[in-house]
Order: sequence, then C-alpha cells, then structure tokens
Amino acid sequence: MKHYKIVTLALLAVVLLGFAACGGGGSDDEVITLRLGYGNTVTNPRHLTAELFRDWVYAETNGRVQIELFPSEMLGTERAMLEMLTMGTLDMTLPSQGPISSYEERFYLIGLPFLFNSPEHAWRVVDSEIGDMIAENLPNRGLRLLAYWENGMRQITNSVRPIETPADMVGMSLRTPESAMTLSIMAALGASAAPLPFPELYMALAQGAFDGQENPITNIHANNFWEVQDYISVVNYKYETLPLIISEQVWQRLPADIQEVLQRGAVMHAQIHRDMVAAGEDAMLIELAENGMTVSIPNTVPFREASAAAYEYWRNRVGADLVNQLIAAAEAAQ
Repeated sequence: MKHYKIVTLALLAVVLLGFAACGGGGSDDEVITLRLGYGNTVTNPRHLTAELFRDWVYAETNGRVQIELFPSEMLGTERAMLEMLTMGTLDMTLPSQGPISSYEERFYLIGLPFLFNSPEHAWRVVDSEIGDMIAENLPNRGLRLLAYWENGMRQITNSVRPIETPADMVGMSLRTPESAMTLSIMAALGASAAPLPFPELYMALAQGAFDGQENPITNIHANNFWEVQDYISVVNYKYETLPLIISEQVWQRLPADIQEVLQRGAVMHAQIHRDMVAAGEDAMLIELAENGMTVSIPNTVPFREASAAAYEYWRNRVGADLVNQLIAAAEAAQ
C-alpha cells in the first residue's frame, strides 16, 4: 500500500509539473499534451478504446495533440481525478456514474433500476436531448461532457449462493462503487452494501471482506473475478454510462479546431467502445463459466418489483418531474 501511494504521488507530481506546458492553445505548430486518467486495467475495453482515441486524435491533428493515458487509477481515485479536472491540473477522465454524479445528481438517474431493456435502448436515450440536459450544468462546475462511453448493464457476483430471487440477496454483503443510486437499489433488494475503491476490490473479495460485488461482465472478466467469486447472476439490474469528461478550464484554452476534433472523436469512439463491450460479453460469460463460475439468468420480474422503492427515493431526492421525464424518454425509445 505504501509503495502504491509513493507511485501515485510521483505520477501526480509529474502531472502537476508538466501542466504549465500542456493543455493550452498557442500557435498552430505547438504540441498540446492532454492527460487522460481512468480506472480499470489495460485489458479492459475502456483502455483499449482510449488507445484508439489517442491514436485517432494524434493522426487527425497531424501530431499536434498527444494524449497520455493513465489507466488503473494511477493518478488517484475517480473522484480525485474529477477534482483535479475542476482545478485544471488534469485534462480528461472517464469516471463511473457514481463519482460524476457527485457533481451533477442527474447522472444518477441513468442508473435507475430496470429503466432500460438493453444497452441499445439506453444509447437512444443518452444520445438524445435528455442526455444533453443531464450534463448541461457541468461547465459551471469546472467539467464538460464530451460523449457518453460505455459501462454497460450490471450483474451481481458472490461466493455464497446462486442469486435466483431477491430473497437470495437478503443480508448478503456486497461491494459497490461510490454511488448513491447503487446503494439505494441494494438496500431495496435487502443486501448489505458498502462502497470500496475498485483497485482494492479483488483483494477484498479474496480475503472474504465482502460476499460479492456488482459490475458489468467486461469488468468481471477483465479482472479475473472468477478466481475469487463462485456465482454470477445475470440480472441486468441497471445500466451505466462511462462519460468522457474534460476540464472546463482546459477546454476553454484549446483552439476551436482542436475542440472540434476532440468532440468529434469522443462521439465516434463512444460507439466504438459500446460495440467493443457488447461484442465480447457473450464470449466472456462463457469463459467465466469455463473458469468455474456458476451462471444463473433469473426471472427479473421479482427484482423489478423489489427495487421499485428506489424510484420513490429518487423522486423525493431530485424531483418527480425529472424522474418522470426520463421514464417517459425511456418508454418512447423502446
């Protein structure tokens, strides 16, 4: 742990020291270096798509913009990286829905339980005007949405028993991301849930600190959770985006032509990321089973009914009109 902190501080120092020479908008031949930090491993589609985005931006700008990648929370937690963006000391990040929702609670609502039937259903909503509305206040908080990348439909794993009904979850200890939405859903389903940073999750599961966790299949597979979890329940209980966020301070310093390239590339690679995640999930699920996990695909109706209480909680928290507007948009997009 001490070694991890030393490495993180060293990398942070590099970021801070190099910032003065980067993220600006000078002459047309000046090289602009942008740092993109995020969680998850280098085998995850998040990192693989970030590499494609980096290379595309470099080619599209004839080498004028170079994006440096910092995966696996090398620069700190997702929340810490967002804070760095607001200060202008980090350029871009790909946070989960929970951390970005601490700056704009509207993002939480994308993860309402069973709001979407499939990722494609969700894309039609977040790529519409309501997706713009969800993010419209971010610039006032030092952040700007470039595009909605993909976190996907979320599943539940554990090492206690197969989860076939909500009753199987009662009293089960589950790790969650730092997300009020996820915690409210798990409470409605009867689980005992608590947040933990993602890089610490594998070891926590190996040591039995939690019975289980929830994540998209891609994350479960990329992080070898079959080694520390026995069961996976494919319930698709909620959808999450992975918003590509840029510092508003950095954005305002960039020339208009560079802004256009980044915006266009972010949207293009959002779909590449979505397709990459969707294309691999069936094969990943087979691999999880081959590596010893018991896969169950339960009837979701009881889970929908049990988690309905979360809707009332969020109507009271952010306003019934906004929740109802999002539900209407989801129904129209089916």
